[in-house]
Amino acid sequence: MSTLALRGPARVIVLQHRRVLWIAGALALAGVVLLTASVWWNSGTADTYADTGCSYLDTSPRCVASFQDMLSHQAWLRDVLRYAGTAMMVLPAAIGLFVAGPLIGRELESGTYRLAWSQSVSPARWLLAKLTVPAAITVVAVPVLSAVYAWCRTSPDTDRPAWYDWSTYAALGTLPTASALLAIALGALAALLVRRTLLAMGVTALAYGAVALTLGAVRDSLWAVSTVVTPLHATGGQPRDSLWVGGGLTAGDQRLPGDICDQGPVADVDRCLADHHVTGTYVDYHPASHFWPLQLVGTGIVLVLTAVAVALAFRVLRRRHA
Repeated sequence: MSTLALRGPARVIVLQHRRVLWIAGALALAGVVLLTASVWWNSGTADTYADTGCSYLDTSPRCVASFQDMLSHQAWLRDVLRYAGTAMMVLPAAIGLFVAGPLIGRELESGTYRLAWSQSVSPARWLLAKLTVPAAITVVAVPVLSAVYAWCRTSPDTDRPAWYDWSTYAALGTLPTASALLAIALGALAALLVRRTLLAMGVTALAYGAVALTLGAVRDSLWAVSTVVTPLHATGGQPRDSLWVGGGLTAGDQRLPGDICDQGPVADVDRCLADHHVTGTYVDYHPASHFWPLQLVGTGIVLVLTAVAVALAFRVLRRRHA
């Protein structure tokens, strides 16, 4: 974002915090370089192993060493992806803390906001700029980071975490951007309410953490689960790369707890199953195809909360500085 193309409060905000923005951009670029370099490094090792003509069943020292080297590179990439996913999980909170603290809270605490308001900048326009600048950067930067992360997971040689793993799920799709926008709105609202830098940052962290934990607790119920029923003692069940939600025993159309007959010798267990007329087992799960429905429903909830927080922030501003 060029400061030459900006006018008014937005240009002032970028100039005031240009050092933080440059550092954040450098860290984001370093993360992208690390991810892509790790993928290429891992792919090169896999290609080298394929060129040897070895298989994992070959016990010759040369093949064993090559195979172990490939596995170590895959483990390295898996760890890099997990750490990158964790960083994407905390990124919205970091953005919200920046908005609540240095961007708004510090000005309200020190009283420097009066200087801007005395120069033909209305309180509403001042707050709009405080929200627009970080929101614009977020809408541009976070999807790029998420897309790079998603691309790294598509490498055929990648031993990647499952899509439903929290460090992965929070880094993919539309949810990271929506979460960052929510953190911005919560940071602004907290700063306007408490008008203290550190306190606003603490309130923002608690509010965003509560929303994230609640959304995580209800994630599995945001979309209807798929169910597979397997006859008793038969093979089959939950597909691979799917999120287990629940399971148990079936007696006709009735569902029973899975541990209802776990106690006692085998003969007693068989008698218990017969007494309860158990005919099979069931598993409720989310297949990989449910990723986008879960993401979009969760994103919609987060965006609604964002709109509510922004509306409350402007309401607080009007009531205190009408």
